[in-house]
Amino acid sequence: MSPPTVKPVYTTRSLLSFILLASLAVAQTWTSCNPLNTTDCPTNPALSTNHTYDFTTSSADTTWNTTAGQLTYSQTSGAHFNIVRRGDAPTIQSEFYIFGGEVEVWMRAATGTGVVSSIVLQSDDLDEVDWEIIGSNETHVQSNYFGKGNTTSYDRAIWHPVPNAPQDDFHNYTTRWTKDEIEWYIDGASVRVLKFGDANGGKNFPQTPMNVRLGVWAGGDEDNPKDTVKWAGGKTDYDKGPFTMSIKSTRVKDHSEGKEYVYGDMTGSWESIKIVPGNSTALKILNAPPPLTASQRWNKLSSGAKIGVGSAIGVTCIALIVLGAFYCVRQRKAGRRERAMADQAFENERRELSAYQMQMAKGGFAVSSRAF
Repeated sequence: MSPPTVKPVYTTRSLLSFILLASLAVAQTWTSCNPLNTTDCPTNPALSTNHTYDFTTSSADTTWNTTAGQLTYSQTSGAHFNIVRRGDAPTIQSEFYIFGGEVEVWMRAATGTGVVSSIVLQSDDLDEVDWEIIGSNETHVQSNYFGKGNTTSYDRAIWHPVPNAPQDDFHNYTTRWTKDEIEWYIDGASVRVLKFGDANGGKNFPQTPMNVRLGVWAGGDEDNPKDTVKWAGGKTDYDKGPFTMSIKSTRVKDHSEGKEYVYGDMTGSWESIKIVPGNSTALKILNAPPPLTASQRWNKLSSGAKIGVGSAIGVTCIALIVLGAFYCVRQRKAGRRERAMADQAFENERRELSAYQMQMAKGGFAVSSRAF
């Protein structure tokens, strides 16, 4: 992320707010293990291919991990990242890394003062390449980069004009990254080039394997540092939400090929990265054939198997017919018995009534004078 860093003083009253807001900033830029500090960090699984994720037809449930909040989906506008209430910061992060490559995102940024829509490439040692769009800025978007988490200065951000408001229309934001340079594109037009040597002699040049993080967060939350709120365009009024960032598709290309990437030492240089040969997990998942339909499974059966299945179905149908017939016959017999019993009961009642009527006619019963 690119907001300026200020050392805030937290009171007891603001501690709860700090904990809540920490989830917003950490949602997209964080590392669970920094290879500059230890040699025990896990390896980085590689993408090792070029793939387009179409969020209008499928969700981010394979090779992506939802790290904060929840997403909704639309067949027309893709994945929706929604800020509904304070504390929301919906974000997805790729489970793969690229070592050089391209990231192309079709995005419509979220509206809202202080709301920041972000495309972030970040490594475990905090190399970072960003796109950030402020919800209240309808004319410009920002590109930025960091090397090894160095935030001693904030002179790396550049604002770029866009022809139409990024909150109204989808735009193509592309980052092309090699060991020699990083280039940013908007709708296919190059807007910025960063050479290796221009990033503090290469020390601040992003050069280690990075994953991809897409998300939206409230930089304008009232408890954020003042400079962060100012950079984000002002305080966020959550009552005016929800604020929604939409992404139709994301194309990711890994320039390297291998199973995974390993830090060879604690220098954080691109030369220290080792590429482990083999097929990556992401590549296996993406190349796995889709589940066969019922007709496809039938067509793959041999003639003998089809005959066997047909025979089994025929036998089953015959058995069902026989059982059905048996049930009907049984029910008919049961019905006849019940009808006979009902007729006999009716006949008995009729005889008793006739006998009673004859007795009454002969005066065999006296009428009681007791009132009921």
